[in-house]
Amino acid sequence: MAHHRLFVAIRPPAPVCAALLRVMGGVPGARWQDDAQLHITLRFIGEVDRHQAEDIAALLGHVRHPGFSLTLAESGTFERNGRVDALWIGVSPRDRIKALHGKIDRMLAQAGVAPDSRAFLPHITLARFARSAAPPPGAAAGIVPPPLDPFAVTSFELFESHLGSEGAIYDTVARYLLDPPEA
Repeated sequence: MAHHRLFVAIRPPAPVCAALLRVMGGVPGARWQDDAQLHITLRFIGEVDRHQAEDIAALLGHVRHPGFSLTLAESGTFERNGRVDALWIGVSPRDRIKALHGKIDRMLAQAGVAPDSRAFLPHITLARFARSAAPPPGAAAGIVPPPLDPFAVTSFELFESHLGSEGAIYDTVARYLLDPPEA
């Protein structure tokens, strides 16, 4: 049975991605994400079979949420076993995106996806580090968010992840429009 590795994410608009690509660099050992890999994960789902994937795609169409705006915030790192393995840039404000995450979580539960056990921290991953190339803590401090106007979030997407030789390739399975923003 074919398995699909799925996640739900927001794709930032092209000017935001372009600005992020411009701040990448100067961190030893970083494997920088390319334009197509930049996203704000709303929910990692993982491996599902075709039937469950179809249920998930259909149920996500029932999520109703007003559009909202985000701005880029501080950068940070994730550590695993005491070493840095990812460098990211945050987004704010977090209330609307957290509410959307909660609605997606509840809808996925109806498709048999276990609830998310980790705290939700909305961010865009900029770089990953191999075990052998982890930078010292504090390496992210030089990554300053580019000065950009807030950007509108008008949709979210269901992505399928394929692991290739150059890292992950993400294909959009379905795109879901948000409702008009609340005044």
